[in-house]
Amino acid sequence: MTEPVMPTYARLPVAFERGAGAWLWDAQDKRYFDAISGVAVCSLGHAHPAVARAISEQARTLVHTSNLYRIDLQEQLAAELCRLSGLDNAFFCNSGAEANEAALKIARRYGHSRSIAAPAVIVMDGSFHGRTLATLSATGNPKVQDGFEPLVGGFVRVPYGDAAAVSAVDDPNVVAILVEPVQGEGGVRVPSSDYLPALRRLCDERGWLLMLDEVQTGLGRTGAWFGFRHHDILPDVMTLAKALGNGVPIGACLARGAASEMLTAGKHASTFGGNPLACRAALTVLETLREEHLIERAAELGQRLLTDLREKLAGHPRVTDIRGKGLMIGIELDAPCADLVAKGLEQGFLINVTADRTLRLLPPFILSDDETLYLRDGIARLVADYTAGR
Repeated sequence: MTEPVMPTYARLPVAFERGAGAWLWDAQDKRYFDAISGVAVCSLGHAHPAVARAISEQARTLVHTSNLYRIDLQEQLAAELCRLSGLDNAFFCNSGAEANEAALKIARRYGHSRSIAAPAVIVMDGSFHGRTLATLSATGNPKVQDGFEPLVGGFVRVPYGDAAAVSAVDDPNVVAILVEPVQGEGGVRVPSSDYLPALRRLCDERGWLLMLDEVQTGLGRTGAWFGFRHHDILPDVMTLAKALGNGVPIGACLARGAASEMLTAGKHASTFGGNPLACRAALTVLETLREEHLIERAAELGQRLLTDLREKLAGHPRVTDIRGKGLMIGIELDAPCADLVAKGLEQGFLINVTADRTLRLLPPFILSDDETLYLRDGIARLVADYTAGR
């Protein structure tokens, strides 16, 4: 018998009924530590009181009108994101893939404004930008592209973290670079500190747009408001989603300068994008991050976890690397380890394996010191037991 839900996920055999902070409970009242925050979404943890209150109040007032009319909360959110980022304006949608679609459309319009008939965008090996046809084509993972050919053209692929490879691209159609400050799905790959500044210089020299996919890195995940804030640069385009609504679907594409003038009336749209409910949730998330100093907390906890995990797993023969930025941490093993996820579930930890052999941790920012120690010890024990039994 065909199941009513399309089998697009290999779902684990558990369903959750409630959550609070870093914890989730299933129907049998078993407790699980959510070490991936709904894949970098619930940075404030589950059922955060301020977000829950804002959603409830807004749902009783106004959920949706459409973008045919002004939306005050959307304008407030755009102004706040621009203030935080230094960019000029924002387009709102419902997901990271949609935000990246908007960025790619900006790049193409920018190219046509410069009389380039077939604009191209430089993208990176190992990248992930979404599963729409264009963002899938931009993604640097053949596995997720398989079966969806022909892919969308107009992309030039180079190795991640290699500014010299970008500089060597000799294609007059290139108009932009699309890159993640830290690759998440690609295995928590952190480039050298001079990588993004070098890309910024190249874009300035060649008249390209620097477009940053901050869907996963943005809003505190790396220990700064945005991944680019670790460097003295500004992108021309930046995309956000995931943590912006703490579980309420919302995405944003921000732009500045010439890029901010590309999407005009009739050139792009989203029926649900930036509706009052989503924007109220997002404004509450930004306010909470700021007032509770949670981005500083993410930087502190991330460095603590990284240092402690390196110490606890030092010399372990099957651990090849432990790396990260803020609360975005990867533990790489010497072989594929997808079955580690099920082992973690048995022990009450929700984890994720990406790029075949990297255990990815994306815990919420609201962890107490005791919860941080619980996570550290549990993950170290899980990895040690798993690799010892192989």
